[in-house]
Amino acid sequence: MSGTLSKSIGLREVRQRQTRFAAAVFLFPALFFLLVFIAYPIVDSFIISTVRWNGMSSRRIFTGLENWKQLVADANFWQAFRNNVIIMFLSLLFQVPFAMALATFLDITERKGIIFKVIWFLPYLISSVAIGLLFKYALDANYGLIASASKALGGKAVDLLGNPRVALFAVIGVICWQYIPFYMVLYLAAYGTIPVELYEAASIDGASRGQYFWRVSLPLLRPTIVSGMTLSIIGSLKYFDLIFVMTGGGPGVATELMATMMYKTSFVRFNMGYGATVACGMFILITLVALIVVSTLNRKTEV
Repeated sequence: MSGTLSKSIGLREVRQRQTRFAAAVFLFPALFFLLVFIAYPIVDSFIISTVRWNGMSSRRIFTGLENWKQLVADANFWQAFRNNVIIMFLSLLFQVPFAMALATFLDITERKGIIFKVIWFLPYLISSVAIGLLFKYALDANYGLIASASKALGGKAVDLLGNPRVALFAVIGVICWQYIPFYMVLYLAAYGTIPVELYEAASIDGASRGQYFWRVSLPLLRPTIVSGMTLSIIGSLKYFDLIFVMTGGGPGVATELMATMMYKTSFVRFNMGYGATVACGMFILITLVALIVVSTLNRKTEV
């Protein structure tokens, strides 16, 4: 009896050892790429933030925390962070409700609305650089569509991208136009997970379409809505390409973001040490904001 028991224990240990070995073999490539392309660049950026370096010479001058002291006192960096936060809140304010409305419409129309699904999803298929160039010329103060229409009606030329007061909001409008289709498809997929029997039961009980949406659909869609909001928040805080193409961070610092400031500091002014400090500050702020917002949203979802 004891021999059989010890044999079964030995076989179990062998299987566990084989399972751990197989898990290590399959996880090693993923861990390797995570270390090389994520962990190492983050650590190296923090190291570079302690030096003065132009990014090309072999000479690096250690400066300690001087770059960090400069970053804390840099008004342009905090203005860029403020612009990122504005984009984050306004993106949430417009992207989530509009995407939910479009997804609800498509869910109601089903196959009849497939043409709308294709048309509404087209903006997301276009690259951000192409969209940036398109709207850069469309909103041009001299020959853009809005400026031309204003002149044709006898008004003055409208310069949306050259006006510091409205440039950021013009860019946010373009961002929402591009990314609402993504969240529309996300919420539409979530609609597909709701059993049809729930709608049939609600209809039998006399519930209207609006009551079904607010009392049944919306609570079931809440986890997906939170996931979409999380993606929107993180994307808004690290946004770069479209704004860099449309305005380059201008006029002045009206549309400057942390990512555009990091790029220009590192690769235009060749101040790689301070550029790495901006990148590290951006990493810390994005992590903190994402953790706070996500924990808050998850707490409300659980309640």
